[in-house]
Amino acid sequence: MENTAIQVQDLHKSYDGQTVLRGLSLEVGAGEIFGIAGRNGAGKTTTVEILQGLRRRDGGHVAVLGLDPDRDRSRLRPLVGSQLQTSALPDGLRVGEALRLFARLASDVVDWRELADAWSLRPLLKKPFGALSGGQRQRLLLALALVNRPRVVFLDELTQGLDPSARRDTWRLVEQARDDGATVVLVTHDMDEAERLCDRVAVLHEGRLLTCGRPSELTTVAGTVSVRFSSPTAALLDGLERVPGVSEIGYDGAHAAVTADPRAVVHVAAELARRELSADDFAVVRPSLEDAVVTLLNGGSR
Repeated sequence: MENTAIQVQDLHKSYDGQTVLRGLSLEVGAGEIFGIAGRNGAGKTTTVEILQGLRRRDGGHVAVLGLDPDRDRSRLRPLVGSQLQTSALPDGLRVGEALRLFARLASDVVDWRELADAWSLRPLLKKPFGALSGGQRQRLLLALALVNRPRVVFLDELTQGLDPSARRDTWRLVEQARDDGATVVLVTHDMDEAERLCDRVAVLHEGRLLTCGRPSELTTVAGTVSVRFSSPTAALLDGLERVPGVSEIGYDGAHAAVTADPRAVVHVAAELARRELSADDFAVVRPSLEDAVVTLLNGGSR
């Protein structure tokens, strides 16, 4: 891959005799939003901690912006930002105080007032961290993660617990960071979030890379689509299961749902037209990224 920001080869890590990472290999391109998904215990958080130099690896090769997180930690630190699951501030620390503190610690000269304006935090400057809403906390923590204009930023369970409006606002901020030139690594269980934000998603399983690709590519592994339409009687559906690629037919008394191979959709549509069934509400529902990941983790494509 050209313009690689992160390279991981044959990464291994164990805790107290329990293997967490088993030869993990992946690459993250510069300027992309890269998602890491998988069940609890798959090794997601351990991976990003190793990438930042927060944990030492047992074996394998890791390079972030061409630097080894173990050997070059002091050189890497000013180039990365992070907002992890455990990120928090003292409840009594005011927003303005946090911005001033982190701005002073940044490797580049940063005007905390510009930061407050850029992240719509000026109305909250005198508010203590403990009094912020979930969305306000996340906005502040994300701003602090990006205060040093990092080239790579790590985000872990970014919008967990946020209401839908706060989630969308946070997503826009992440996209803004990417548009400003940052490479974003996003650890998430939320497949709607991954499908909405990520250029590519890596699925980890028991410490290994199960698959990696664009969300649109990964959804094809679920294998089937659902063709839905109105049907006045069940009798009009008789024999539809014989159309090549159709695997299941459901009927609730008014609407039908035909589960089929994606390549069979045109044949299903032709058969419905032959039977003069109304196509007013004909719809093809494709599997979501969540459907695909569940299929993968349950062994559907392994």
